[in-house]
Amino acid sequence: MLVSTMNDLPGFRVERVLGEVFGLTVRARNVGSSLGSAVKSLKGGELKGQTKMLVDSRLEAMGRLTEEAASRGGNAVLAMRFETSAGELGTEICAYGTACVVSPA
Repeated sequence: MLVSTMNDLPGFRVERVLGEVFGLTVRARNVGSSLGSAVKSLKGGELKGQTKMLVDSRLEAMGRLTEEAASRGGNAVLAMRFETSAGELGTEICAYGTACVVSPA
């Protein structure tokens, strides 16, 4: 599965556009990570627990995005973007783009 943030894919021709696809995940922080982040915020520095959670969440959202594109018969996702929002229950990560069928030009 080719995934690109570009609107086109150099060297490939878009044969069919299958429509918008997305992958979504919502993650809640665990108590240990929240406490560690609170302490770390007092003295500064990277919040490694938060960073790991966001990386894992993005990978999960991307996996769901590519699964949906493949289930529609696509072999590429163009104009892929991430949207992130933090709420009281956790952090929501959405990966979205346009599923397509592409072939070498």
